[in-house]
Amino acid sequence: MKHIFIKKLAAVFLCLSLSLNLVACGNNTEAKEENQIIVFNYGDYIDRDVLEQFEKETGIKVLYEEFLTPEAMYTKYKNGTVKYDLICCSDYMLDKMIKDGEAREIDIDSMEYTSNIDNDFWQVSKSFDAQNKYTVPYFWGTVGILYNTSMLDFVPDSWEFLWDKRFKNNIIMQNSVRDSFIPPLVLDGKSINTTDEKVLRKALKRLEEQKELVQSYLVDEVRDDMANEQAALAVIYSGEASLASEYNEDLEYVVPKEGSNIWMDSWIIPRSSSNYEGAVKFLDFLCRDDIAQKNFEYVYYSTPNKAVLDNIDDEEKEEDNAIFPDNDILKRCEMFTYPGEEAEKLYNRLWKELKVY
Repeated sequence: MKHIFIKKLAAVFLCLSLSLNLVACGNNTEAKEENQIIVFNYGDYIDRDVLEQFEKETGIKVLYEEFLTPEAMYTKYKNGTVKYDLICCSDYMLDKMIKDGEAREIDIDSMEYTSNIDNDFWQVSKSFDAQNKYTVPYFWGTVGILYNTSMLDFVPDSWEFLWDKRFKNNIIMQNSVRDSFIPPLVLDGKSINTTDEKVLRKALKRLEEQKELVQSYLVDEVRDDMANEQAALAVIYSGEASLASEYNEDLEYVVPKEGSNIWMDSWIIPRSSSNYEGAVKFLDFLCRDDIAQKNFEYVYYSTPNKAVLDNIDDEEKEEDNAIFPDNDILKRCEMFTYPGEEAEKLYNRLWKELKVY
């Protein structure tokens, strides 16, 4: 538990430092263009030693900011107050940014280390970046159920268990619109990318019926609460599940038999970037063997970097099905896509209805 707390505390101080730096250099655009990059990423999603090493090797200062959800990221980005040079986010939001003309093309061929990214993941990326022109893969995984074996004497291998009244006030859901709609949509045999309002309203009704059973809706805190035995089961990202199980050996992860989401988090250079060259250097740096290895060991999510994967023995891969899911799991998973502006508004409206229900 202590390690989790220290990482969270470090993130708080880092974000505070960033805020002060942004205020201090807000009007100094000339210095910004050549000597620094501003990076926007999910919380606790990079080894901070990597940032320091990049600064030492290149002389380019990294201002680093964190967000909780793709929706929160996009709102902050569109606000325009901060001119981000690099953003890491999830597939469907990157899809939106590319379609909205908010992404700059990346000269992948000019980068030295992007060849470390396994070709399978470049192919996966084509679902939201058709020509692999705008994004570089970072981490990937699935969404499933993390459960405490000391509280359950069976494997909750169906989303139906999230509606089991035996677990009232012992269920944690994701505080994220797209992720929370996965269970009811999949249970009805529908695509997690549906834009059909009738289908979505039926899913909303299921979530409203479930709400009295839910202890809380969380994002990053899911891992911590489960590790501290605050709930019996939770909807969680596979990487967070693996980390939680390191702190509590009673925790296990399962991707429900009905199917789920396979996601890809990638980097994008937004239109707002003032330091394109610095952003490309940082992306290439992240793909370098030693840096990708260090980052993998810290974040411990599924990596697309084959140089890292080649260093992992088969026994470790077999022991951790959250980080190294087999093909049978992946075959029943679907990747999110951007549903379009009107459908996005519909999802958000339904989400608000659920939260005030």
